[in-house]
Amino acid sequence: MRFLMMMIPRGYQPDTPASERQEDGFEPTAEEMAPMGKFNDEMEAAGVLLTVDGLHPLSRGARVTFPGGNATVTDGPFIETKEVVGGFWIIQVKSKQEAVDWARRCPALNGDVIELREIWEMEDLPEEVQKAAAEKKK
Repeated sequence: MRFLMMMIPRGYQPDTPASERQEDGFEPTAEEMAPMGKFNDEMEAAGVLLTVDGLHPLSRGARVTFPGGNATVTDGPFIETKEVVGGFWIIQVKSKQEAVDWARRCPALNGDVIELREIWEMEDLPEEVQKAAAEKKK
C-alpha cells in the first residue's frame, strides 16, 4: 500500500511568530537539510521511498477553488489557511503501522507535523470504476 506523508513544518504555519516563519525567499541550508537527506537515504535503501519533494512557501503558490462549479484562482499566500504542507514523501509499505513507524523516524523539528494519508489503489475502488478505467486504457 502507498502512503502520502505530508510534512507540515512549523515555519510555514500562519500562527508561527514572524521571526521564525519560512516565507518567500526562504532557502534551507545544506546543514539544515543533512538530517532529512539521511532520512530519505534510509527510506530509499529500505525500498519504501517512491518519491520525495519539498514545496516552496505559500506566497509562490496559487489556489483554484470552484464556487458554483466555476474555477477561481487566488494567488498565495492564503491568509485563511491554518496548516501548510511544506513537502511530501510517497512511500510503499506493507501497513499503516509501517508508514507511522517511518514518520516517527523523521528528523522533524519542534512543532512540525507529519500527516499520513493512504493513497487509493485501483483495487480499492468499486468494480465498475475498475472496469471503466481499464476500458479507458484500451
